[in-house]
Amino acid sequence: MCGIAGLIWRGGASSDIGTEMTAMLQALKHRGPDSTGFALYGKGKKGVLVMRFKVAEQEEMKKGFDILRQVVERREAVEARMQEMGADITRKEEVTKYAFRYHFKFDGDLKRLIDYIEDIDGAEILSVGTALELIKDLGNADLVSEQYGLKGFQGTHAIGHTRMATESDVDIRSAHPYWAYPFNDVSVVHNGQLTNYWTKRRDLERRGHRFVSDCDSELIAVYIADRIDQGDELEAAMQRSVEALDGVFTYLVATSNQLGMAKDMMGAKPMVLYESDEFVGLASEEVAIRTIFPREIDTWDPYEGEVKVWAA
Repeated sequence: MCGIAGLIWRGGASSDIGTEMTAMLQALKHRGPDSTGFALYGKGKKGVLVMRFKVAEQEEMKKGFDILRQVVERREAVEARMQEMGADITRKEEVTKYAFRYHFKFDGDLKRLIDYIEDIDGAEILSVGTALELIKDLGNADLVSEQYGLKGFQGTHAIGHTRMATESDVDIRSAHPYWAYPFNDVSVVHNGQLTNYWTKRRDLERRGHRFVSDCDSELIAVYIADRIDQGDELEAAMQRSVEALDGVFTYLVATSNQLGMAKDMMGAKPMVLYESDEFVGLASEEVAIRTIFPREIDTWDPYEGEVKVWAA
C-alpha cells in the first residue's frame, strides 16, 4: 500500500522540514509499517557536498563483535578511497553504528568516486548533494526521526515514504526514497507497481546505470537520472516517464530547488494536494497534510496522467 508525502516552501522560505515531514509520515504509518525514509533539502554550502552512507544493515548489527569490526573496516575503507580520489573530508559524523554523514569537497568525476566507494563490500551511498540528505531505516517515522536526529532540520522542501514491502526485502536497501544516482540532489518516492520493471531496468543497465536493489520504485529514480543525463529538464523527464513506465503509480521527485508529482494514466494510486502562495503539501491521505495545517483547508486530487512541478 505504502504512503508518500512531500512539502515545499515557496520563495526560498526555510522551515523545520524535519519535524514537518516526520509528522506527515507518522500520520501515514498505517500505510507502511516496514520502513520510513526522508529526503530533506537544506540550504547547503557552496562547494561542499554532503554524503549519507551506510556500511551495514540494521539486522546485521545483532551479530555481535564480528560485524562491529567489519563496520570499522568498511568505514576506514570508504575514507581511504575518498582520499585516494582527491576528496577533502571536512566533517565526519557517526549518526548510528552503521550510518554516517560526511561533508567533503571534490572537483573530480563524482560518478567515478561513488562507484569506487561502492565497490567496497557492504558499503552503500544513500545520497550525495549540496542540498539533499537522504535518510531511511526500519521502523515508523517517529522512531527513524529520533534515531537520526531529524527534528529541527531546516530546509526548503522534502519528500518521504512509509513502506509496506511487497516485491522486495524488508531492509534499508529496499526502502525509499531513492537517490537518482549519480546526480546530486535528485530523489524519488513512489506508491504503486511497475509492470515493465525488468525490461526497462535492462535497458538502463545497458546504458551504464546501476541498481542497488530489486525494488521497482528505484527504476523511476534511475529513469529520471537517465533523462536528465540526456538533457531533459525535470518536468520534461517526468512527462516522458508517464508514457514510458507501465503499471499503476504516483510518485514524487525532488531536486535542489524543485518538487514534482506525476500520476499514471489510470490515476489509481491516491494523491491529495494542498497549494497556497507560500506552501505546497502533497500526501497519500489528507490527514498527513493536516498535521501541518490543522485548520480548515481546501485540498484536491490531481488528474490522471498529470505532472506538476513547483519551485522553492
